Amino acid sequence: MQPAEKLRVLLFLGFLVAVYALAAGTLVRRFRGRSRRGRWIGNLAVVLAVLGLPCFYYGWRIEPFWPEVTRIPIMTDKLAPGESPIRVVHLSDLHSERRERLEPILPRLVAALRPDIIVFTGDAINGLDGLPTFKRCLGQLATIAPTFAVRGNWDAWYFPQADLFGRTGVHELDGEIAPVLLRSGRTVFLTGISVRHEARLSAMLSRLPAHELSLFLFHYPDLIESVRESSVDLYCAGHTHGGQVALPLYGALVTFSAFGKKYESGLFQEGATVMYVNRGIGMEGGPVPRVRFLARPEITLYEISPAVALAHSSRTGSGGVTAATSTSPLRIR
Repeated sequence: MQPAEKLRVLLFLGFLVAVYALAAGTLVRRFRGRSRRGRWIGNLAVVLAVLGLPCFYYGWRIEPFWPEVTRIPIMTDKLAPGESPIRVVHLSDLHSERRERLEPILPRLVAALRPDIIVFTGDAINGLDGLPTFKRCLGQLATIAPTFAVRGNWDAWYFPQADLFGRTGVHELDGEIAPVLLRSGRTVFLTGISVRHEARLSAMLSRLPAHELSLFLFHYPDLIESVRESSVDLYCAGHTHGGQVALPLYGALVTFSAFGKKYESGLFQEGATVMYVNRGIGMEGGPVPRVRFLARPEITLYEISPAVALAHSSRTGSGGVTAATSTSPLRIR
């Protein structure tokens, strides 16, 4: 965590403690029939404390169980005019535990999006007791479409020996390049690396075919400055959780990214590379409270279409092209 993030967290927690301490003191004084100058400050604290209670409940019991599907239209010259759009579903940060949350319904939600490819960008479990939950979910996803995954920081740091993907049908990437032949006859090239294996990046990128559509999977958004100089078309990342707890108009308090809030979540274009930072499905493990606030669990659907067809669709208003984070489709090469 960067110093600026630590400061933001401390200020936020200090504000919460001050509000509830002042509100409690005000209510005690009222109960005892005492009155003091500056009573309006205490009254304001009581109001804020009361308003905060449904926010706490919402973040604990509602938002973590309320997934959002974000549709991202992308157009590319690497698909010939008339080719069928390629549909890629991106999931990240399940952080599965013994107690199931969204894992039982994820396969149904993903299947409804009719993906050609499914990708997962790391942080599988918060503890080994969550491994059966995770593998059950991934195994069901792999029956829907070819599924590829990389390991995140939790996977690489805390569970490096865990068999996360065995017997699930999921293909783990760690420096390999995987050509995927779609039903349309088009081949898409997928590659990715595990956290702690960033040294493999240069050699891996140099082997990517420059004129073919390619996707790169990595848990952090932090490699974008290297990847944007390559032939990678779409960089899929996670890790930030969109802050997991975000403030209105301000966004994430913490992202644990080397870039701070610059790539906290959503869609970015760097050079000819499009990057999307997915908010993830689960919640940080360890002593961190299992809450989400203004950072809903996210399933991302990329709809990659030929540039000519998608541009025509945008002009005529036909085709149902929509984007949750962009008013117009992004173009890659």
